[in-house]
Amino acid sequence: MSDTQTHSARPVLEASGLSVVHRTPAGDVHALVDASLDLHPGELVVLIGPSGAGKTTLLHVLGGIESPTTGTVRVGDVTVTDAPERDIDRVRRDDIGYVFQSFGLIAALSAEENVELPLRIAGADPAERSAQVSRLLERVGLAGHAKQRPNELSGGQQQRVGIARALAAAPRVLLADEPTGQLDSHTAAAMIDLIATIAHEDGLAVLLSTHDPSIVARADRVLELHDGVLRAGAAFEPAVPPRAS
Repeated sequence: MSDTQTHSARPVLEASGLSVVHRTPAGDVHALVDASLDLHPGELVVLIGPSGAGKTTLLHVLGGIESPTTGTVRVGDVTVTDAPERDIDRVRRDDIGYVFQSFGLIAALSAEENVELPLRIAGADPAERSAQVSRLLERVGLAGHAKQRPNELSGGQQQRVGIARALAAAPRVLLADEPTGQLDSHTAAAMIDLIATIAHEDGLAVLLSTHDPSIVARADRVLELHDGVLRAGAAFEPAVPPRAS
């Protein structure tokens, strides 16, 4: 599938010919089949498809979590699929933020400590960490909940912490795997509003997977994955024109 959308900005992430084949006793399972896509700064791309279509596999490959059987992924100037492990680690740490359906927060840490963790790993100085954490918690509407642990927060609040943590290192790409899957419809709508605002205002390239058709209305572009085959969501019209960086 070729991404034929016209953009003035160079893609921040480029994937070409991605295939993932799982070998099983019953035969080969093709989780991805020759998938190609570009992600551009300042756009929210929504990835739809049924369970088992390969959405999580695609996000894992794009995020450097899983290696494809064939194909390439380029983030900025780094071809992640061919790079040394140290370069892959740097891209995952600095250039890609990841939001999980299950929130993925550390139960023993407060909201601010969860957000701070990537900055600690990156070796940021304490003053920089504190300022960035405060800014991000305010950005996601949780300035008054910095000291609370995950079990003291609602599902929507936990996901906001997850978004803040994903943004801590100021990545260029945000990959969100079913981020509203455990939220009620009202909270989910607010979460998508937040993610869309961050994409458009901060110039972030966002790829968000979902089962929820209502989320499609907020997309700048729609991609559909079915049986590992990726194509443009031709049945859907973006509600908002793509933003040029």
